[in-house]
Amino acid sequence: MALTSTNTVTITSLLISLLFLPKFYSSEFTKDHLPIEKSDVDLLEFPLNLEFLEAEFFLYGSLGYGLDKVAPNLTQGGPTPIGAKQANLDHFTQDIIKQFAFQEVGHLRAIQKKVKGFPRPLLDLSKESFAKVVDTAFGGKLTPPFDPYANGINFLLASYLIPYVGLTGYVGTIPKLEAPDSRRLVAGLLGVESGQDAVIRAYLYEHAQEKVKPYGLTVAEFTHSFSELRDKLGHAGYKDEGLVVPLSKGAEGEVTGNVLAGDEDSVAFDRTAEEILRIVYATGNEHKPGGFYPKGGNGRIARSYLH
Repeated sequence: MALTSTNTVTITSLLISLLFLPKFYSSEFTKDHLPIEKSDVDLLEFPLNLEFLEAEFFLYGSLGYGLDKVAPNLTQGGPTPIGAKQANLDHFTQDIIKQFAFQEVGHLRAIQKKVKGFPRPLLDLSKESFAKVVDTAFGGKLTPPFDPYANGINFLLASYLIPYVGLTGYVGTIPKLEAPDSRRLVAGLLGVESGQDAVIRAYLYEHAQEKVKPYGLTVAEFTHSFSELRDKLGHAGYKDEGLVVPLSKGAEGEVTGNVLAGDEDSVAFDRTAEEILRIVYATGNEHKPGGFYPKGGNGRIARSYLH
């Protein structure tokens, strides 16, 4: 059939419109086969570093084994964590941590449904690794060295170090995402991470003035020191608060209790990927691995700072 002038205009218009469609990263698709924008891919993959850490710490702490047994496919062949083991938890705490653990398994799966992801990075979850972080927080060695697996309070204090970092990362990520589907995923992850952090903080707040044996320091003092350390390592100002704060820092300047952390308007703080790496590496430098990630994180964002 011969082309009419109308056909020619229609085809030309179609070709022009295709040229101006949003650019997508062709190798990344959702489970519904919708492409994920390239900028979103890196932002969605980066949190896997934290999700692997949380999943392994909570699984080992509550059950004595990790992803290699529970969901080996999600590890993508990454190395088994160093030094993780079952914690000495009472039944109530063990039940909560086990729930957290399987929630984290779901988070890993949810992200890997959207993007390809990467192998689990090498994680150092040994008591020695935690002890170094705690010693740094207090500016000297505790005797005996802090052991996160020794009892419920210790494990929850160690847990205080983890979900909140991922939470602030998600808050910082959402505004940078292009696709509504990406924002929906991260908002959903943020909701559960916030819930975990709230449960941990609420439990510790109930025991805020109790002494952590055998150190003679209260639970509140531990959380204050941990929060100060994260701010110091992050190099981005005031974005962290312990369970008890000065009246001027409490909600509306009316309370010193601080079961949930937030800014002057009680809005959650945000952190960038660079700040998160500085904190979880425990080096204050996104270019220098250490802490819980002796060989650094995985994914394009984390690896870009190691080369």
